[in-house]
Amino acid sequence: MGQGADRVILTGIEQTDSDMAEEIRKSMFTFEDLVNLDGRTLQTILREINNDQLTLALKSASDGLKEAIFQNISSRAAEMIQDDLEAMGPVKLSEVEAMQQVIVKVALKLEEEEKILIPGRGGNDALV
Repeated sequence: MGQGADRVILTGIEQTDSDMAEEIRKSMFTFEDLVNLDGRTLQTILREINNDQLTLALKSASDGLKEAIFQNISSRAAEMIQDDLEAMGPVKLSEVEAMQQVIVKVALKLEEEEKILIPGRGGNDALV
């Protein structure tokens, strides 16, 4: 699906069945959703990813997500990634999105292995 297609589809579903649309939203997890994770969870995910992968994935990320990630890695690593992002030339959006999907898959794999908990997913368990 093209970027933004999920929003169009969910909007259509919401017009006919708002409860179903909400359940689908809860089941979805995107790269930008990493910004909503607590520090410990984000750190667990980031340990599974090398800096080159992270740099490429951050190429089109929001400033809020970049800041959340930089706060959860060493200052030296954050500085290196920021320098690499500034020096990086144009990159195909498809390559960036593919790397973002790799990171999302890592997060979902860690959740499946019960090493992390992604809020809003996985049933009715509440975080306490």
